[in-house]
Amino acid sequence: MIVVHHLNNSRSQRVLWLLEELGLDYEVKRYERDPKTALAPPELRAVHPLGKSPVVTDDGVTVAESGAIVEYLIERYGEGRLAPPAGTPERRRFTYWLHYAEGSAMPPLLLKLVFDRVENAPMPFFVRPVARSIARRVKQTFVLPQIETHLSYMDAELAKSPWFAGSEFTAADIQMSFPIEGAAARGGLTEATRPHRWSYLQRIHERPAYRRAVERGGPYEIVR
Repeated sequence: MIVVHHLNNSRSQRVLWLLEELGLDYEVKRYERDPKTALAPPELRAVHPLGKSPVVTDDGVTVAESGAIVEYLIERYGEGRLAPPAGTPERRRFTYWLHYAEGSAMPPLLLKLVFDRVENAPMPFFVRPVARSIARRVKQTFVLPQIETHLSYMDAELAKSPWFAGSEFTAADIQMSFPIEGAAARGGLTEATRPHRWSYLQRIHERPAYRRAVERGGPYEIVR
C-alpha cells in the first residue's frame, strides 16, 4: 500500500493529485505544522531524516522529494500515462519542467516569503529600520526581478501550448502546479497581467482528480 506522509499546506498535495490522476489506492498519514513556526513536526524524522514532506512509503521503499516521487510513481504505476514517450521532444520538455519547478521557479518565491517575514517580524526598535531596509532592498533589486523573469517566461511558454510538455496534460503539470499556486498567492499572478498562466490555473482547478486530491488532503494555502 502506498502511504503519503502528508503535511498540511505543503508540496505533498501534488502527490495526492498524481495518485488520483493515476487512480491508485493509497493511505494518507497526516502531520500538522507547528502553529507558531509553521515547521513540520519532529515525527516526520522517523520517516525520513530531513523531517520534511512529501515522503511516500511503498512496500518498504521510502521516496522523498517531489520530483523523485513523481518519477517513481510514473515509472512504477504509470503504464505510459502522464508522461510522453521516451525520445520525443515532448518527453524532453516534460523532464525539463519536472525539474524546473523546484530548481528554478520556487527559489525566488521562497526568498520573497523569507524577506516578507523579515520585513514584518517583531524586533527591537533600534534594529527594525536596518533590517527592514535590507529586506526591502534585497526584494527590489533581486527577488522581485527574478520572479518577474520567471512569470514572463512561463506565460510565454504556455502561449505556445495548453500544457507545459505540449498538447497533453502530464505529471510535469502536476509538479508545476505548486510554483503557479505560489505565484498566484504572493507573486503577482493575475488574469490581466499573466493571461496564459491564469487560464492554466483555472484548467488545473477544474480537473476532477485535482478536486478529489483537495478533498482528500484538505484545503490548503501555500506556505513554503
